[in-house]
Amino acid sequence: MSVAIDIVSRKDWGARAPRGSYSSLSRNKGVKVHYTGGRVEPSIVDDHARCVAMVKSIQNFHMDGNGWIDIGYSMVACPHRKVFVGRGPGHVCAANGAGLNTNHYAVLALVGNSGLVQPNDDMLLGVLDAIDYLREHGGAGTEVKGHRDGYSTDCPGDVLYAWVKKGAPRPGGGETPPDNGPKEHPKFPGRLLKYPPITRGEDVRTWQAQMKKRGAAVDVDGAYGPASREICLDFQREQGLDADGVVGKLTWDAAWEAPVS
Repeated sequence: MSVAIDIVSRKDWGARAPRGSYSSLSRNKGVKVHYTGGRVEPSIVDDHARCVAMVKSIQNFHMDGNGWIDIGYSMVACPHRKVFVGRGPGHVCAANGAGLNTNHYAVLALVGNSGLVQPNDDMLLGVLDAIDYLREHGGAGTEVKGHRDGYSTDCPGDVLYAWVKKGAPRPGGGETPPDNGPKEHPKFPGRLLKYPPITRGEDVRTWQAQMKKRGAAVDVDGAYGPASREICLDFQREQGLDADGVVGKLTWDAAWEAPVS
């Protein structure tokens, strides 16, 4: 079944021709959602021509400021439920970060970090339309992530990211885009949390805070000492993990992924 989408072609929005050839992409994990990272004037909600001007400005910045061959995004959704073709399906984007652009397409929602920060329902529907379109025409996988997932950035902003984390639900009810990937949680820090000696750091504090949410009587002080080790041992026994009192990747992931008994 074809996806009904109010699409704005590159010709219709006056896109400049790319400076070179795109890299081809036949399939990937899914889509990452972005915001502009700057101020978006709220007046675009009442004037679609301002949306067109904004998309052209973004393309100019990406080509003339960043030196890219074209606008970095695959598609752009505006508050009138219109979807602009950026690089489009089947082409590697340039917006997700070095080494990450072949994993996901990039869909920009025209909200920013000031001015218009709250996407209206039509903009969210536009993002969902773009996702459906990229699945049908570009082999996009099931994942719907935020730009900050896997890349150090504030994008797509707290408001839009909260919507993504809820599963990108369709405004007013309806189906949620499936996400068959693992549930997101803080990544394993890459070092073992153990005692002795006392291990200290924000990663310890993060793990302690999660264990406290699970009901453990632990001080969230960032110091992995004997008390934290005992809580770790109890948790590992409960989950059938090797009980060594050391927070490695399996124990770390289980703190978020294992059901609370």
